[in-house]
Amino acid sequence: MYTSRQKIHKDKDVEPTEFEETVAQALFDLENTNSDLKSELKDLYINSAVQMDVSNNRKAVVIHVPYRLRKGFRKIHVKLVRELEKKLSGKVCLRLLSCSLMRHPCAVRLALVAFVISLSRMWLSLLLEGL
Repeated sequence: MYTSRQKIHKDKDVEPTEFEETVAQALFDLENTNSDLKSELKDLYINSAVQMDVSNNRKAVVIHVPYRLRKGFRKIHVKLVRELEKKLSGKVCLRLLSCSLMRHPCAVRLALVAFVISLSRMWLSLLLEGL
């Protein structure tokens, strides 16, 4: 049986929150009712969803999606956000990628090099401002 539970994939032994289940149900409903999004939403799912207070009684929904599904979500982003905002009673929806760094020595070395380069650029800009 295909349910909204298949629209959210969490880490092992972690249960989705009630709000995450609401967002997953909205995605499931969109897949079943919206003919424009049906084929694109078939293989897409989310990792998590968080509701945040923005300002003056406004709320935003931040949806974390897996990095490997970014192209699928990017393709339907405008339509999906519009439909989710309708389903979630006018809350602003944002989509973020969930990325995890590999623990490979080469990856760690590259991250360290990038960090050193960014620090050196920052220090260089500070030195030039002082002159």
